Amino acid sequence: MALFSSKRERRLWLWTLAVLVAIYATLGLAPMLAQVLRERGWLPAAVACGLVLVGMTIVTQGLQVRPGGVEIAVALGIAAAYLLMVARLMAGQEERTHLMEYGVVGVFIYEALAERARQGRRVPLPPLVAVVATGSLGLLDEGVQAVLPSRVVDPRDILFNVLAGTTAVGACVALGWVRRRARGASGRPE
Repeated sequence: MALFSSKRERRLWLWTLAVLVAIYATLGLAPMLAQVLRERGWLPAAVACGLVLVGMTIVTQGLQVRPGGVEIAVALGIAAAYLLMVARLMAGQEERTHLMEYGVVGVFIYEALAERARQGRRVPLPPLVAVVATGSLGLLDEGVQAVLPSRVVDPRDILFNVLAGTTAVGACVALGWVRRRARGASGRPE
């Protein structure tokens, strides 16, 4: 039996790996990069660009076909929820990066697992497995930081990583559910 159920699943796991390599490779550089961005006044723009990329990841993975009005409304609702979460829940701009990093990881893991299930492989509760996997990878991130002299382990970061994965996976599930309902009601093929 092949390791991957399809070319799409393989590509999603490779994207997951690429994002994780980028996250882990920059752990030692992140404080310096944040300081440079802050000093130049670019940190808010960098965070905004990152959030746009998360949104694009969710929308492109969650809406594989041309969206209808209800799907667009749900996507806009998800975008509004992300903006509110960023504005209210996160104390500093550095913490907001967890929404980007582990949001993208959560989307890719969920989509890879969902693709695997669509191809007939047994995957119990892909959304839950994706959130647990994303949270575990965020915990590993904090574990790596424990041995880096320039970093500090912060339990809130673990929570933010889980929150980011949960929110992004929830957004994908919601978009998929609305898409299936809209396609079923209209008779349009998926």
